Amino acid sequence: MPDTVQKSIAIVVPVYNESQGLDALHQRLRAVMETLPYDWRIVLVDDGSADASWEKIKEIASRDERVKGLMLSRNFGKEMALTAGVELCADVDAVICIDADLQHPPELIPTLTARWEEGYEIVATVREAVADYSPLKKFGSKAFYWVMTRYSDLDIPPSSTDFRLLDRKVVHTLLEFTERTRMFRGLIDWMGFRKTYIPFVAPARDTGQVGYSFKKLFNLAVNSFTSFSLLPLRFTGYLGLTIIALSLLVLGFMLTGNVLWGANYTPMAFFTVFNTFLIGIVLCGLGMVSLYIGHIHTEVVQRPLYIIRERAGRWE
Repeated sequence: MPDTVQKSIAIVVPVYNESQGLDALHQRLRAVMETLPYDWRIVLVDDGSADASWEKIKEIASRDERVKGLMLSRNFGKEMALTAGVELCADVDAVICIDADLQHPPELIPTLTARWEEGYEIVATVREAVADYSPLKKFGSKAFYWVMTRYSDLDIPPSSTDFRLLDRKVVHTLLEFTERTRMFRGLIDWMGFRKTYIPFVAPARDTGQVGYSFKKLFNLAVNSFTSFSLLPLRFTGYLGLTIIALSLLVLGFMLTGNVLWGANYTPMAFFTVFNTFLIGIVLCGLGMVSLYIGHIHTEVVQRPLYIIRERAGRWE
């Protein structure tokens, strides 16, 4: 019988100011992968870190030939760092995306690969709980997923994460996407390949600070809504209809008051109410439409998704 060809797996890790925890991440990933029957590599993508993350990546790559490093020219964001790593691993049978802060337990990887061997092309994970999430962040996360599931073309389970295994078919399909403003997991879920979910409990961070600030999370939510949903434009239409209805009610009340109750509203009062509502409609409409025009501009200029400044390790 001919020998079975060994399958290959690449682990893509976006890194942003995680120098303190990279040694622990490398040790735990290596310990897990050495128990699995695959040819594997680890790709660490430095997304413009301000600390010594790139120096640490080069150090790890110099003593472990399975580790490859990419340094982006600036901070392009986690979505682009993931895209860069995955696109440069199109030659493997599967790619596993995992965060560098160890809140995605590497010990869960054998479970992901086992489900992949069963025939699933996307094996995603869902957080059942997070040790260091604030109540505000928990509420925002639940609200985000509820709105995305209800008002977009996506069916995203609450608390799903970027910690997931992607089959070669999924990776090659991702290479065909051209969006400059992207939500990585949203694109993956939109594809519709055979998918399953694995629950896990995320531990608290041991080192470093949370890479996603409130501003970044807010921008990601806005980009996700405008990339996968027409809800903002529909909301503008509904808001316009609501304001028109309210303005008619107020104007009707003022007219009735003048005629029946002698309220004696001045013409300026009527003009002010009517004009205020019209201005509100116009401003809301312009604001929402501008989001979509901004996306169109980003797509038309066709800038690169990311720029690689330097590489570490042995790239074949």
